[in-house]
Amino acid sequence: MNRSTLSLLAAATALAALTGVATFTAPAPDAATAAGAAPARLPVERSSLLCPAPSSSEVAETTYTSFTPGAGDAPGGTAPGTGGAGGAKVPDLAELKPSAAVQDTTAAPGKADARKADKPADTADAAAAKKPPAAEKAVLTATAPGKPVAAQADGADAPALIGVASGRLAPGWTTQQTTLVPAGGARGLLGVGCSAPDTAFWFPGTSTAENRRDYVHLTNPDDSAAVVDVELFGPEGPLKSQLTDGIPVPARSSVPVLLSTLTADPATSDVTVHVTTRSGRVGAVVRSAVDQLGSDWLPASADPAGTLVLPGIPADATSVQLIAYTPGEDDAEMRIQLVGATGTITPAVQETIRVKSRMTASADLKGLTNGEAGALLLTPAQKSRATPVVAALRVIRGSGEKQEVAFIPATGPVGEQATVADNRAKGTTLSLTAPAGAAEVEVTASAGTEGGTPTTKTYTVKAGTTLSVTPPVPAGLKGSYALTVRTVSGGPVHAARMLALPQDGIAMFTVQTLADDRGRVAVPRAQQDLSVLED
Repeated sequence: MNRSTLSLLAAATALAALTGVATFTAPAPDAATAAGAAPARLPVERSSLLCPAPSSSEVAETTYTSFTPGAGDAPGGTAPGTGGAGGAKVPDLAELKPSAAVQDTTAAPGKADARKADKPADTADAAAAKKPPAAEKAVLTATAPGKPVAAQADGADAPALIGVASGRLAPGWTTQQTTLVPAGGARGLLGVGCSAPDTAFWFPGTSTAENRRDYVHLTNPDDSAAVVDVELFGPEGPLKSQLTDGIPVPARSSVPVLLSTLTADPATSDVTVHVTTRSGRVGAVVRSAVDQLGSDWLPASADPAGTLVLPGIPADATSVQLIAYTPGEDDAEMRIQLVGATGTITPAVQETIRVKSRMTASADLKGLTNGEAGALLLTPAQKSRATPVVAALRVIRGSGEKQEVAFIPATGPVGEQATVADNRAKGTTLSLTAPAGAAEVEVTASAGTEGGTPTTKTYTVKAGTTLSVTPPVPAGLKGSYALTVRTVSGGPVHAARMLALPQDGIAMFTVQTLADDRGRVAVPRAQQDLSVLED
């Protein structure tokens, strides 16, 4: 085999590695254009999603809602997933199946978690294994885009789910997991968008404090085992690790890891977690339960960047805490701004936050919203020194014993299209933020899970403002529905959805950010050229 042949094989291998969970069908040879032509943007034909085990509470009520935007609504007007010219059609199917559950064995020898022993089952949060159905029957199956489907899973035995969508159901496929725990130490409304597997995640906003029970849920979708490293960083720097060999996550399994068992250092209120894989890939998300404040999921922050946007702060937030971390060797001085309904302001409570290298910093932003919904904008205090950071917000609504907590990580823009499922006729608020330039945004409400007619509305978001709206509701809605947000012009736009379901006077809520669903990717045009095989 000569050098040209090896180069060709290497290029093919590199492309396969980059596509990850998405697969494509190449255009026919006569569809190729001259060298230098722009890559075609084609819909993905296979997507993967992972949902964590929802709760260990016997009274938990979990709803899974899965949705793919309709073919006629796809950006560019082309029906996705049709296989492309010269390619075979990919079957249209989206399924979520149970993973195997694995005992949490991460606690160091001699370090028992004393808090588990005196807590009821609904606050301990599942170190014990949960057995999925033996046949791995699908919990949820969809066969057509444009209509959401839903499934219920009540109690403490619901396992983590591993899902795959193919064909027309792959581009933009999203699944929302919403859990209501009405009573107990971990009571609350917990919402999370099921996520794609990856090899690295950042979670600012966690804790090993006595009043917190934070678990990182690791789910391996593949047929081979993964090995995961979990690093913790507190206000004084890295926390001493109890593990040196990594955490094994068996094939097609999920492992919950209690963060406080990973370190021998004293309890720490503000911690940043870094999850990386030595081998394989996983889905990762943190479930946090806070005494007297409830519980919710903390998804991963956007990748470290010099400018971050954290959208979806509710107007009636009674407490907003910012947690930030910089992984580099340089300290970061970040300017704090609130992008509100009328413009972007610097809050009087705190103008900047200093984030030292490899140390977690926090800021208590009391009275940040002043009754006005908005987004937090972090930018370099000195434009010439843009040090990458990651960040998240801990947001509280209510007061006294009626408080409830939610988390908002930094997130990327909506881009071409982003979708969030499980919206209700009442209690849904959509937040649209345009931190730089004005934007026109199209919002489509899908049909309902049990009936209803889709509807679309267009909004204009002024530059440097946040528009908080009650989104359109499908006519004749029955069940829940999905919202698809598309940037028509201008931007960039950052978005979040708040779902509020009050229970017994408690302002239960959860916030999910929306980011580009990457339903389309650039695929270079190519044609057959046998000359590369010649000496």
